[in-house]
Amino acid sequence: MKDAKSITIGDIMTKSVISVDSSITVNEAAKMMEDAKVGAVIIMENNEPVGIVTDRDFSVKVAAHAYQITTPIKKIMSSPVLTINSDETIRTAADLMHEEGVRKLPVMQNGDVVGIITATDIVNLLAVSPEEDIRNMYFHSVAKIYTNYSPYN
Repeated sequence: MKDAKSITIGDIMTKSVISVDSSITVNEAAKMMEDAKVGAVIIMENNEPVGIVTDRDFSVKVAAHAYQITTPIKKIMSSPVLTINSDETIRTAADLMHEEGVRKLPVMQNGDVVGIITATDIVNLLAVSPEEDIRNMYFHSVAKIYTNYSPYN
């Protein structure tokens, strides 16, 4: 494992990311997510990320508003999409997630989507790290991310 201070988002991000055109339907996106066993898809227009749809969007936006399965995915996406560069630190990602109240960030490199980093990725890093400095460095970030989602706040 790298030294704690040199670990970047590119080192722990999930490289298999699903990106879809903004013209597909809610149903098509849901099927893709199910088939790929992922919790988010990046919505693209002209090869640029313009939004993100997470599994939570289906329960909150589709179900709550009773959208038809033929609704364009663009209607439920979160936009503008927040992204982060692959060479940024884990702490930077955690701080951005906390500030913006999100748990998933598409990762960019040279203008292309190359992966996705999630709050779970950061937690998993902490869980397997034997190095005390990594735990100390990122513990505050994980606590910040999940504070937004605690039912006790």
